Amino acid sequence: MTDYLLKNACSASFVERSGFSPDLFQLKAFQAIDMDRSVLVAAPTGSGKTLVAQYGVDRCFSLGLRAFYTTPLKALSNQKFQEFVELYGETRVGLLTGDNAINPGAEVVIMTTEVLRNMLYEGSSDLSKLGQVILDEVHYLQNPYRGAVWEEVIIHLPAHVSLICLSATVSNAHEFGDWIRTVRGPTDVVVETTRPVELIHKYGVATSRGNDFVVFDAIVEDRPNVECAKYDDPRSQGVIVRRQFRHNLGTPRRIDVLDYLKDAQMLPAVFFIFSRQGCEAAVEQMIRAQVRLTSATERTQIRAIVDDSITNLSTKDLEALGFSKFLAGLEAGVASHHAGMVPPLKEAVEKCFSKSLVKVVFATETLSLGINMPARSVIIEKLNKFNGDTHELLTPGEYTQLAGRAGRRGIDEIGYCLALWSPYVAFSQVANLMMTKSYPLTSSFRPTYNMAANLVRSFEPQVARNLLNLSFAQFRSDAEIVHLEARLAKLRGERESLVEQTICSYGDVQNYYNMTLQKVKASKTVDAVPPERLIIPYFAKLRPGDVLVVPSEENFDTPTRVVVVATSKKKGGRVSVWVLTSSGQKLLIRANQVDFIPKPVARIDLGLPYDPKEHTYLNGMSERLRGLMLADVSFAEPRFSRSNEQHVHVRQANESIIKLRNELRVCPDFNQHLAAVKKLARLGEMSNTITATVKSHSESLARQFDRVLEVLTNLGFVDGWKLTKKGERLAGLFHESDLLIALCLEQGLFDDLEASDLVALLSIFVYESRVSAPGSDKFPSRDLEYRFSVIAHLRTDLIKAEARMRIPSTKVVESGFMVYASAWAKGKDLSVVIGDHNVPGGDFVRYIKQIIDLSRQLANVVTDPTLAQRFRSINALICRGVVEASIKVN
Repeated sequence: MTDYLLKNACSASFVERSGFSPDLFQLKAFQAIDMDRSVLVAAPTGSGKTLVAQYGVDRCFSLGLRAFYTTPLKALSNQKFQEFVELYGETRVGLLTGDNAINPGAEVVIMTTEVLRNMLYEGSSDLSKLGQVILDEVHYLQNPYRGAVWEEVIIHLPAHVSLICLSATVSNAHEFGDWIRTVRGPTDVVVETTRPVELIHKYGVATSRGNDFVVFDAIVEDRPNVECAKYDDPRSQGVIVRRQFRHNLGTPRRIDVLDYLKDAQMLPAVFFIFSRQGCEAAVEQMIRAQVRLTSATERTQIRAIVDDSITNLSTKDLEALGFSKFLAGLEAGVASHHAGMVPPLKEAVEKCFSKSLVKVVFATETLSLGINMPARSVIIEKLNKFNGDTHELLTPGEYTQLAGRAGRRGIDEIGYCLALWSPYVAFSQVANLMMTKSYPLTSSFRPTYNMAANLVRSFEPQVARNLLNLSFAQFRSDAEIVHLEARLAKLRGERESLVEQTICSYGDVQNYYNMTLQKVKASKTVDAVPPERLIIPYFAKLRPGDVLVVPSEENFDTPTRVVVVATSKKKGGRVSVWVLTSSGQKLLIRANQVDFIPKPVARIDLGLPYDPKEHTYLNGMSERLRGLMLADVSFAEPRFSRSNEQHVHVRQANESIIKLRNELRVCPDFNQHLAAVKKLARLGEMSNTITATVKSHSESLARQFDRVLEVLTNLGFVDGWKLTKKGERLAGLFHESDLLIALCLEQGLFDDLEASDLVALLSIFVYESRVSAPGSDKFPSRDLEYRFSVIAHLRTDLIKAEARMRIPSTKVVESGFMVYASAWAKGKDLSVVIGDHNVPGGDFVRYIKQIIDLSRQLANVVTDPTLAQRFRSINALICRGVVEASIKVN
């Protein structure tokens, strides 16, 4: 296979440029790419998945097509951008992250997955020459909030685009591949379980009152080491602690662990600590202990890298960021790495570590998400972490992701993962994490407000629901539905191609066929055709608020007005509606119980909140119905006589069929047109059968979508199956609080504000308080305090509606960052803004960048040119100093 691929797919130049001979799993992926098939590559961290992506890009170049490379993180996008520029040159590579737009028309463009999703919904022309999309870290689709974006991209990409999906090792890769194959077409699944560098798991315990540090091989002959279990603290077993036992054991000290790593030649190492403060404290401990892991030459190189990274930061900025302490740690060979750091300083750490100048990095788990910082060893201080509510044990997948950083391909023969003893985690739990190989990829897909708005704008109702059923979430709950939906999609394509063949310039062949069919059915019917068949289509179109004229309950021949308050559709096509009379009486009307066509004669305002089961709400509808002025109350449509209906329809059908047949027979291609119509009818019947089958299965996502749609309808963003003007604005807002922000626009809460005040108000949608940095309880002004309170009340009303619909609540708004955002927008220095306020520099930069992104979106959706310009001015106002420097890096 290797010889075949090297001759037919993998060119000598590509192999030479990659620097090493491809592994078998990479060659299998190359073959799939050469056959224009999509491919899912699931392999351990550091095994060389990126080489597959590079091969796909090379092939696109050779075919004159473009390639998109998507990542879940802006930092990872920037890193890949630099890598690809080195490979292909600046002119062939572009970058799109929201913050940056560099050469967007390039042959290969690196972007965040959200950027590609937005392009798909907007129908961007950039997709026309697209041949390949690489979805890096595709397992990120299980992320609770952002994960759905991956599924939207996979479902909505044009059919001519093939995928290269790169994933960490997951136990259900073939299931995930089956889903991609179902929705995208031919797909190969390439699974590599062997790490390029062998991984040894170790377990460290501090004994003799914590002064001695002992390390064991945690797994011996594929079994947990029984020696390690002897050190279990009774507290991990839920029994009373013996005083002597407690004093004999302890969590190993970081300095002792470092000494062991040096002696065992296990540096460089990443020391995972699930706390930003813990990471910073660890660096300070090393400095106080006068740790020095670098030579004079290495320290000179470190200073050069740091100087290059901080070029755009002022002396005051560096002072505010605690730069002197940061540099002291780096020069000693130790550093921290977490989201609280500003990107230029994180970049310096990453560059120094990748060159083995820094020997130990104390990091949070964010380092394991794709950033290229491999080490010889990984140390996990605690095997549980705080999730915001409680401390929970790591999952096997999380443990594997962290341990995957151990072992540098081409440098180390062995990588080490050292887990440290804790009184609250038994060794059996530790061993289970190390040995478990089952970590299935799950789905976090759910319909959001923005997704619903875009589905309404872009698709017909049934197609939109079909697309929801194509999700990986639905596939996992009921794989059969996805197969059926894919079959429906194929049938739709076949039917569309047949429609042109049915068109005849001499007349309507489709209508002729329909009339002939109806005549046959009528002639075979013994009894008269029940009017229910004619009435059901009208019932199906009724909506709450429609006013009907119906027979009075007291006198069947006397018409009276009623208003529809709710509709019901049952299996088998049965339709019924609940109506309300002007006297407040609620009645149920079924299609099989009436002999008139229920056409609306007027509409009345439903009122909000829509609650047809609540008495006060119904009384209000009755009152509005009584106040409705109609010139005449009479039956608008004829009532049917069941005795002569069959006769009327058969006679009319015969006359129409004879006339139309005489017109069509003149066409020389009439038989071909008629054959196409008949085939179209058969395909329609097949579609109806499959649709009924789908409905009989689980429709959980479709029901969720309907509940989201009902909220949007009640709030005036959707009318029927059409977006209103504010619905169109919602479709352009890609944010966790999309609907709340859209409501604020409609309420005018962003109007009549200076740009600096807009910055402060937008901060409430992006800021999240932390225990270590709770923010400020002050407001920049009384006006902003009032507007914040109005928005908070709007959210309260919204989450009540969400609770009724069983929809996840919209994220809380927090005012803690308003004074900092306002001060920065007014030109204050970073030292003044964050100064002694305990605001981490990295958080500050991230919130400001998110405000820039949100203001850019709002500028694109608002209709008031003055407000749009004010939103646009925000970028120039706050993209300065450390923020501007961070955007250039990350």
